[in-house]
This record gives sequence, structure tokens and C-alpha cells, in this order.
Amino acid sequence: MQKSLKLTWCGHSAFRLEHHDHTLYLDPFLSHNPLTPPQEKKPHKAHAVLVSHGHIDHMADAVPICTKFGAKLVCMVEASQFYSSEGVKPDQLVAMNLGGTVDVLGIQVTMVQAFHSSGIESDGNMIYGGSPVGFVLTFPSGFRMYHSGDTCVFGDMRLIAELYKPDLALLPIGGYYTMGPREAAYACKLLNVPEVLPMHFGTFPALKGTPQELEHHLKEFSASCNVLNLKPGDTIER
Repeated sequence: MQKSLKLTWCGHSAFRLEHHDHTLYLDPFLSHNPLTPPQEKKPHKAHAVLVSHGHIDHMADAVPICTKFGAKLVCMVEASQFYSSEGVKPDQLVAMNLGGTVDVLGIQVTMVQAFHSSGIESDGNMIYGGSPVGFVLTFPSGFRMYHSGDTCVFGDMRLIAELYKPDLALLPIGGYYTMGPREAAYACKLLNVPEVLPMHFGTFPALKGTPQELEHHLKEFSASCNVLNLKPGDTIER
């Protein structure tokens, strides 16, 4: 079967996804991301952007991408007011909420819960950004990918497993602001996912978790899951 999906890790929780003739960004933090390689600092022409929550290290480049390329911006409904005030046009905004599913360029995008915070800093003030979220992307081929956003491990990941049966999970492992490797390993067990791509680690000194620790703890929980240990700029195809 011909592979139709290319996923490039841009460092931290940022990914560039190519599907047929379309490009999507997930949590684009590029220009000021210390892990983003030079070839990914400048955004590629994009058709859609998905933002999990309002922290700057997940949405710093969302508005520039959308205003430059006219890309759709998928986000929590409350956060859409901020993006609108920053110049994203109403017809570009896909302002949704937990449990909803929308068609984005032929990909079914489902918004699922995450446990974190989601304030948006603007001119020295903190704006309410709605709930933090994760996304399940279901492709026409049937392949399903779960981007958890920033979160701790939570028991209802079992529901994500039962409802969506993801083939690949993108999970934070850095610790401090999110779950660390041990919690992420247990999340893999709850999700019953065959592959995990660790993210949100090594960007800043506080994010100490490593893929090697994740592999260790997967053995602790007898979780059968392959760890995709990418370097920023690496691409996988599925």
C-alpha cells in the first residue's frame, strides 16, 4: 500500500504533517524553538493549523502561518476570540469543543480532553483560552494518530483507546509541566497503542525526560509499544 502520510517532528510538540497535496501544522512553535532545525524555522506553505492550547510554546507561529497562507486554524472555541483579534479571519477559524469532529482537508479531526492549563499571554495580561485539548486524526486510509497536547496521564485515555484505536500516539515525556517518561509509559498501556512518538522533552532544562527512560518504563508496565526516537527534523511515513 502506498504511504500517504509524512510526519516531521519540528522539535518540542510541533509537527508538520503532509497528506497528499496538503500540509498541516500541529502546535507550531518554530521560529523561537531552540530545537527546531534551520530548514523548519520558516514555515512551509500550510493549509491548516491545529492548536492544543494557548501556551506560547504551542501556538507561537499559528497566527503568522494562518495570516500568511490563509490556513484554517482549528482550536478551542474560547481561544478563537484571541486568534480573531490577531488577524485570523472568521472563515479561517474552526472553533470547536471537546468531543466534536470536523473534516479538515479530508482528515477527520476529533477534539479530546487533556489535563493541563491554557492561558494566553497578551500584552502582559493572561487571557482565558478555554480547556486544553488533544486531537485524534483519522485519515482516509483508516490510520489514526493521537496528539495528546500537554497533559498528565489520565484514566480516560482508555476511552480514547476504545473509541478511536490510535495507531500512533504523540505523547509528552519531559516532566515538570507534563507527564514524564513513567507516566507516558502507563499512558501507552492505557491507549493500547502500537507506536509512540515522544515529544515535549529536552527543549528547556526543566524537561528532563528521555526516550530511553520511556522505553525502560514500558517494560515496567509490560506495555508492548514501539518507541520512535526521532531527532528534530526527522520524518516518518505511514
